[in-house]
Amino acid sequence: MTEYSMHPLISADRIASRVRELGQRISRDYQGQTLCIIGVLKGSVIFLADLIRAIEVPCEIEFIGVSSYEGMHSTGHVRINYDLSVDIEGKHVLLVEDIIDTGHTIDYLIKTLEVRAPKSLKVACLLSKPEAHQIKLDIDYTGFEISKEFVIGYGLDLDGLYRNLPDLMQMLPKS
Repeated sequence: MTEYSMHPLISADRIASRVRELGQRISRDYQGQTLCIIGVLKGSVIFLADLIRAIEVPCEIEFIGVSSYEGMHSTGHVRINYDLSVDIEGKHVLLVEDIIDTGHTIDYLIKTLEVRAPKSLKVACLLSKPEAHQIKLDIDYTGFEISKEFVIGYGLDLDGLYRNLPDLMQMLPKS
């Protein structure tokens, strides 16, 4: 079994600055409109909480829960664990994800939400791993692009742990 160690990747201060920038951009893009923001549980919760405080247009918050990971690896299968509690038909929807890795989860969620007839549907993610994308994706708002290493902290976990770390940390094999 490989042992891993945590190494700093992105500081809490840098994350906070970038989240404020994203909030300002989203506010400009939705000026004069109401926004329905859907957070993907559980990983997006901290990002979502900070992002909505940086958004200056009226918004409602919803959640959808999915799972596709076991440990540090994607299972390749997406399962909805918790569905929306409101109808999104005719609403401007912003889907907020913590990290886009292969793209399968966000692609599944986009297709699932599109059939519910929102007026518009855009995607915001804290992290994107372009090298790992297996699907062509249009991500409207990206916090940071990173390499393929496994990342924890600021809402991202390893077997349910480390979400509370304020910085983003890479998990690298010990040499």
